[in-house]
Amino acid sequence: MKLDAKKTMILAALAVAGASAFAQTAPAAAPESTLAFNVSVASEYRYRGISQTRFKPALQGGVDFTHSSGFYVGAWGSTIKWIKDAGVIASTPVKGPVELDLYAGYRGEIVKDVAYDVGYLRYQYLNNTYRNVSGANANTDELYGAITYSVVTAKYSHSTSNLFGTPNSKNSGYLDVSATFDLGNGLTLVPHIGRQLVKNNGFYSYTDYALTLNKDLGNGFVVSGALQGTDAKSGAYVSPTGKNLGRDGLVVSVKYNF
Repeated sequence: MKLDAKKTMILAALAVAGASAFAQTAPAAAPESTLAFNVSVASEYRYRGISQTRFKPALQGGVDFTHSSGFYVGAWGSTIKWIKDAGVIASTPVKGPVELDLYAGYRGEIVKDVAYDVGYLRYQYLNNTYRNVSGANANTDELYGAITYSVVTAKYSHSTSNLFGTPNSKNSGYLDVSATFDLGNGLTLVPHIGRQLVKNNGFYSYTDYALTLNKDLGNGFVVSGALQGTDAKSGAYVSPTGKNLGRDGLVVSVKYNF
């Protein structure tokens, strides 16, 4: 009886040890949520092809919270110059040096290789007084929806307020299509084309295009170079010196993700 008891104890110990070893080698479960940060420096800040910094450098950064359910929320900010420049052009003092984007949405998969993304985005121009120039606040609200099939994404954004301080422009829309091609060795190539329609202000409607090359350097660093431009009408988007803010140009940036 003592011998049987000893064998039983040995077998139990081996079973516990085996279970422990299995637990140590089993893959860790995916986190329920993630929190990510990024900072970047760009030679200029362009949005939908239009320079927001009068071709000058911009400091940018953001934070994103993502839940395994598909829900996400985040914020992103950048230095800008266009609001102050509008005041210079109109000889009316205005301020608004920072853009803060606040967004929330939901991502999911419809079928294999087909995903969707829907959400809300608020462009908040901190303490801006753009109304002194245009009569409408620069702050803008948009709803958006996107469909991705394989490497191609089509997205539509619809303003539920005046668009970036343009009077009577509520219900403006922006449709864009882009693709992401993995070239290997950390390189991706992203062609893009978009069409901005400004409600009741056709003079400000235009098409923008871009070709971006990204290089993942590892350790969270990504460098990018983008050829961007628009067909914006002459005089629609200009600097205080009359330069076309939608002209073709090269934008380079360095981003650190952590």
